Amino acid sequence: MTQLFPRVAPTHRGYDTEQVDEFFARARKAYEATDDGAADIDAHAVRSAAFDLVRRGYRASSVDAALDRLEAAFVSAERAEFIADNGQGAWLSGVVERATVLYDRLTRPAGSRFAPPERGRGYDAAAVDALLDRLVAYFDDGTPLTAAEVRAATFGSAPRPRAYAEGPVDAYLDRVVDVLLAVE
Repeated sequence: MTQLFPRVAPTHRGYDTEQVDEFFARARKAYEATDDGAADIDAHAVRSAAFDLVRRGYRASSVDAALDRLEAAFVSAERAEFIADNGQGAWLSGVVERATVLYDRLTRPAGSRFAPPERGRGYDAAAVDALLDRLVAYFDDGTPLTAAEVRAATFGSAPRPRAYAEGPVDAYLDRVVDVLLAVE
């Protein structure tokens, strides 16, 4: 069988090859609509895909890049199908509605956009706020920002008084990616 992605060195860990191969096979069937049993794969399932780390597995960066492209393909197909059934105006209306929900959080003052972690450390609030300020510029001024840039964002760790809880930030940024992909 042909391997889909490059593997890591024998002493390193990468994504479990069997899990990745099985996921991509199911995703291909779902995308091509050749198997009703693969209907559980959509853009959200691709974004939330996770694989075990094993010795000599697939290089994570290669798999992650492919997942990003696959998610964009699913979003594009979903958009085309929705527009064919409901029209471009209905699609854009839904995107605007989702963006409006996101925007409400952006109007909060920097340092107060998310709750701090219950204890310990979390994402550095200033770094998260810097990305959210770029999102404000995107919405208000049309300053370029892509889903790939949001996906690639990383935040340093900070103690509770200067941090945001990671879970809510991650969930919010997932919704940001969803909106950006909808218009890319």
